[in-house]
Amino acid sequence: QVELVESGGGLVQAGGSLRLSCAASGRTFSRYAMGWFRQAPGKEREFVGAIGWNDYTRYADSVKGRFTISRENAKNAVYLQMNSLKPEDTAVYYCASRLAPTTSQARGDYDYWGQGTQVTVSS
Repeated sequence: QVELVESGGGLVQAGGSLRLSCAASGRTFSRYAMGWFRQAPGKEREFVGAIGWNDYTRYADSVKGRFTISRENAKNAVYLQMNSLKPEDTAVYYCASRLAPTTSQARGDYDYWGQGTQVTVSS
């Protein structure tokens, strides 16, 4: 069982930055890929980015160049640094864990989910 807890969401003006954190339980955290997804009101949950066991990262086109994912295995933590935020980035952001070492963009490939943290970007 893996428990994920996100933090760091909030209200920010367009052009600003936020850093989301995800704390994970489990002794084998370093072996798993971790992902970030988001869900805006009335929309489906969508892929934002992911990081593999070897720190390989992949991102959705909409956030590429603005968002950065990193992990700190010693703290069982993964981070999402969000820069140059836009109003369309407003959503609930979810951390997810995959019982596999490699990244995936598919929601169904992730086995555990956090409760989400709200990010609101004002124009």
